[in-house]
Parts: sequence; C-alpha cells; structure tokens
Amino acid sequence: MKYGYARVSTDGQSLESQVDELRAAGCEKIFQEKVSGARSDRKELTKALKALAANPGSSLTCCRLDRLARSTRDLLNILDAIGKSGAEFRSIHDAWCDTTTAHGRLMITVLGGLAEFERSLIVSRTTQGRKRYVERGGRLGRKPKLTPDQRAYVASERAKGEGVRHLGRLLGVSKATIARIPPAE
Repeated sequence: MKYGYARVSTDGQSLESQVDELRAAGCEKIFQEKVSGARSDRKELTKALKALAANPGSSLTCCRLDRLARSTRDLLNILDAIGKSGAEFRSIHDAWCDTTTAHGRLMITVLGGLAEFERSLIVSRTTQGRKRYVERGGRLGRKPKLTPDQRAYVASERAKGEGVRHLGRLLGVSKATIARIPPAE
C-alpha cells in the first residue's frame, strides 16, 4: 500500500497542495496534520508509522523532507523506523531520496545534515536581526493596548482603590490587561 504524509506548521497554512501532489503520486491513504515539525508527538505521523509496520512492503511518500522531519536526528530516526517496518520512503521533490538504495540512504544523511545546518543559519540570522532591531529602539511583540497616558490613569485609579473590572470595561480591555499595571505609589 502506498501511504502519504502531509504536514504544515500552523492552522493558517493549507495542506491542499501537498495532498494534491500525494494523490497524483498514487498515494492511497494520506495522513495529514497541522502541527510544528519541532514537536515529537505528531499523531498522524505516528499513525502512518503504525500503518507501515502493519503492512510490510508498503511505502510512505511526502512532498519534501522538511515536511517529515526538522532535524537530521529526527529524520534518521523516522527513516530507521520505516526501514525496520519493512517499508520504503520517497520524497516527491527530493528525487534523490529513496531508502531502497545505499546511495539514497547516504544522500539522505548528508543532505539532512545540510538542511539542519541551513536551518541553524536561518535561526542565527533571525536572532541577530531581532537584536539589531531592539538596539535601534524597535519594540518586539504586540502593540500595547493602552497608551502611556491610559496606563498612568489606570495606575492612579488603582492606587485610589478602583477595581480592575471597572477600569477594564471603561477602557475596553480585559481585566488581565489592567491587572498587569501596578497601582501608582
């Protein structure tokens, strides 16, 4: 049996293009999920691996390796589980990725390492960019719900004993937003 696995990281993304590619590749059953690849408890991937173990000689196909694993270690562990179940693995867009040959297994190991290296470079550049932005006076995160004047008003009213619910209703924000502002001294 030919199984497919499709994954996106967030609910805002669509699985549709991956599912279409997997169907075109002849996958009879497709396991789909919307979860970060960094998570180790991916339920649909677990179901796919169990289905492979129950059907030796079957295969698992995904569109790209990064949809299957996020790190070299994760990729090698998953491919080991697939191999131990007597199944094969192929990636549609990574044509070199074929676990039925020694060359394919070597390429998976080498290129998986390069993919992890590339990911670490991206994380490093992103971290440096955020740091430079903050050093230049930028602010990360959501825009504050209250202006500095509103925050001062809340602090003074809280010092007078005004309740957080009343102030929240008055300013149109949650009581948690108000509660995070300490009373003025």
